[in-house]
Amino acid sequence: MAWVQLIVGGALIVIGLLIMCAGVIGVYRFHYVLNRMHASAMVDSMGILFAILGLAVLSGFQFGTLKLVLIVVFFWLAGPVSSHMICKLEVLVNEDLEKECEVPEDGRI
Repeated sequence: MAWVQLIVGGALIVIGLLIMCAGVIGVYRFHYVLNRMHASAMVDSMGILFAILGLAVLSGFQFGTLKLVLIVVFFWLAGPVSSHMICKLEVLVNEDLEKECEVPEDGRI
């Protein structure tokens, strides 16, 4: 049983790391800040989920596992909000936004 736990936990951690590596490649590949934010925000939720699920499987189902699940919940609540606020700041501050992306006529953000 311990071998199955080790294999499943290790596989989940590796999947999480591969997803995070794909996000790093996306961040370095894109040139505009909003594209970079999109690549990082979409990947960190899934990467953190798989990595922490792998840690939860490796540690066994105990009180520490509850803490790991709460970390995932915190990241899922805080990550999109912080990404949205950073992107909104970029839209409000960037004077040459029309060069990088499409802006609606009515000026809504």
